[in-house]
Amino acid sequence: MASRREPRPDLIEVLEDGREIDAALERAGRDAIRRHKRGGVPLVIWKDGQVVHVPPEELPDLPDEP
Repeated sequence: MASRREPRPDLIEVLEDGREIDAALERAGRDAIRRHKRGGVPLVIWKDGQVVHVPPEELPDLPDEP
């Protein structure tokens, strides 16, 4: 049986703090919006308990991130 390794201390700090995780999720969401807008594909979101298809022309124009 394989032994379990202890998580790295820096990983534990990241998970406890959460700011890096929040920033990564924010970047991913903005990237998804840019890709859908560029591709002309509706973005599917969850809003008020329902699935909503947001047309690409209604998505905000977001600048590319470096």
